[in-house]
Amino acid sequence: MLLANRSFNNLFDDMFNDPFFSRSYDHTSAQIMKTDIHEKDGNYMVEMELPGYTKEDIKADLKDGYLTISAHKDMTKEEKDAKGNCIHKERYTGTCNRSFYVGDALTQDDIRAAFKDGVLHLTFPKEIQKQEEQPRLITIE
Repeated sequence: MLLANRSFNNLFDDMFNDPFFSRSYDHTSAQIMKTDIHEKDGNYMVEMELPGYTKEDIKADLKDGYLTISAHKDMTKEEKDAKGNCIHKERYTGTCNRSFYVGDALTQDDIRAAFKDGVLHLTFPKEIQKQEEQPRLITIE
């Protein structure tokens, strides 16, 4: 009986793994923001695909050692008939983001970014020497 029950559970698992039951909006950031990371000449080169976005839709932020790329899109498509009546209208609003830990020593000045043909290119040094804070003398009155 246990074997039959186990087969039944596997059948259910297989059924729900069918693409028909998978939702296209699951894990959207990873699906939309396909990323390749290469290492060359002591630098990391990140290429992130952002099809349908413009440079103005994209934001790169560095905080607490994490490089976060965000893309936001607002779009409205409206079709009207000859009399000006709306016969079809669609709206889309969406935001996706991904974060990568790049280390505490990296600063905004170390990162070069460019966006061309739907691909965001980021380049930054693989290793950065953390700058030691210089002592500042305090004037005693």
